[in-house]
Amino acid sequence: MADRAGGRTSGMSNAIDDNRDDDRPDDKDEIEALSPVPLGERSVVLVGLMGAGKTTVGRRLARRLDLAFVDTDAEIEKAAGETIPEIFERRGEATFRTGERRVIARLLGEGPCVLATGGGAFMDPLTRANIAARGISVWLKADLDVLMKRVGKRGDRPLLQSGDPRETMKRLMDERYPVYAGADITIESLEGPHDAVVEQVVEKLERFREEHADEAHAGVRE
Repeated sequence: MADRAGGRTSGMSNAIDDNRDDDRPDDKDEIEALSPVPLGERSVVLVGLMGAGKTTVGRRLARRLDLAFVDTDAEIEKAAGETIPEIFERRGEATFRTGERRVIARLLGEGPCVLATGGGAFMDPLTRANIAARGISVWLKADLDVLMKRVGKRGDRPLLQSGDPRETMKRLMDERYPVYAGADITIESLEGPHDAVVEQVVEKLERFREEHADEAHAGVRE
């Protein structure tokens, strides 16, 4: 199924143009927490560090599941008329995170899809709560060497633009992996065919849904 396009960015300009950096989960000026929906109506949300393969795996997984694929970074760029590096440089990370939080909430509210999130998205408490309410989170976990090999092919990673990229990546792993570990499903993202990773995700999704079958018609996850 093709990516979502057209008509998806209405009202989105304010998500980036608002320069407030207050990201408290209960900030009523930001967004309200989303109410839970039944398990069968939830999106598959890919989380993990840059280079973990969220976009590549996500596109293939969406085709496999016959769902739309949405990349949150692409949605933010579309709304802002700027690339992610430009947003970081001109407006700062805090502004980007505010927009990211709003984009993810909006997308989760639009119905089931395969959603690839940025590396820092799952670190936000409100975003994690919204993903738990409206999604099944899948952590694509990769080791340092794999991540560095993959990100080395691209020069558009704002957080790796200063200092030693390998040391920065290691620091991000130390900070974020304990939080990513709270995802519903963990998949080892190793070197090799992406289709093999997709099949692992599909298998674990089926197992997860079977194990939580009692939630199929319930709106609350224990």
